[in-house]
Amino acid sequence: MANRSAAPVALPAIPGQTLEQHLIHRQRTLDQASGELTSLFSQISLAAKIIASQVSKAGLAGILGLTGEVNVQGEEVKKLDLFANTTLIRCVQQGGCVAVMGSEEVEEPIAIPEPYPCGKYVLQFDPLDGSGNIDINASIGTIFSIHRRVTPSGTRGTLEDLLQPGRDIVAAGYVIYGSSNMFVYSMGPADGVHGFTYDPSIGEFFLSHPNIEIPSRGDTYSINEGNTHKWEPGVRRWVDWVKQDDGDRKAYRLRYIGAMVADVHRTLLNGGIFVYPPDRKNPRGKLRLLYEASPLAFVTEAAGGAASTGSERVLDVVPGALHERTSLYIGSKDDVADAVRIVAG
Repeated sequence: MANRSAAPVALPAIPGQTLEQHLIHRQRTLDQASGELTSLFSQISLAAKIIASQVSKAGLAGILGLTGEVNVQGEEVKKLDLFANTTLIRCVQQGGCVAVMGSEEVEEPIAIPEPYPCGKYVLQFDPLDGSGNIDINASIGTIFSIHRRVTPSGTRGTLEDLLQPGRDIVAAGYVIYGSSNMFVYSMGPADGVHGFTYDPSIGEFFLSHPNIEIPSRGDTYSINEGNTHKWEPGVRRWVDWVKQDDGDRKAYRLRYIGAMVADVHRTLLNGGIFVYPPDRKNPRGKLRLLYEASPLAFVTEAAGGAASTGSERVLDVVPGALHERTSLYIGSKDDVADAVRIVAG
């Protein structure tokens, strides 16, 4: 749907459009559009609908609890994690749009098996972010990013295709499964950020939140204060500061769901900041760069926000490993700037 020389033209978003109609509308503005990216979005959307269906009846479908396995991150795998991962792979690998995939749940690159064709895109995803919330019926989500492959077309994709910085993302987004299910995506600042709410009676995502723009400053902060004893002094200094009145700025309120996709979604709509800093246990940070930080940084920047590791822009980090971890300060531009400045001392 897109190419390096032709970015999507900003078009008026039409509330009530389905996700597919919205994407086709944008595809028509590109002279060299092939429809491949639109097709890939349809595959991701289908996977999201299947996952949402199972999330809504997980207790009845027998897919709550653990599988007994441990993933590459050293975390116990929940049954719904495994289901979501398998669903995304199966929905995408047959479509001929991607050359290779990467998943937070899988140690190595996910090859496209024969006889399926390889396309020009690369998909990376966290199939079910916030899996600690699965068994308590709290919000969880799927996060994804799409790059163009860098290896020659017509061949199987490789690790090189996956290890690309966030600034080269073609499109990224997330699906949040909660009181309602939403598909939020962006193709960059020129096209904006758009949210689609799922109507289960029809089976479609409909445009409900066109042109999302994050306020330059919010009034909430989101961080796991249970880790206070592990933080560096600069992080504790910022948390103490943000909880106090400072001139015209009132003390911020704490809001923390425990699923990054849900916390960032709230921050994107209302403003504020989400922070997952490094600590003694995770000196480089805990969040996965390719599956969590980069996709959500891409979306947040496209909405007018900012995302930093504390020392550099998240989208400028060149990954050195498939499951590289990072710290993250993400949200309203002014709030992120304040946090980075105060933490640095």
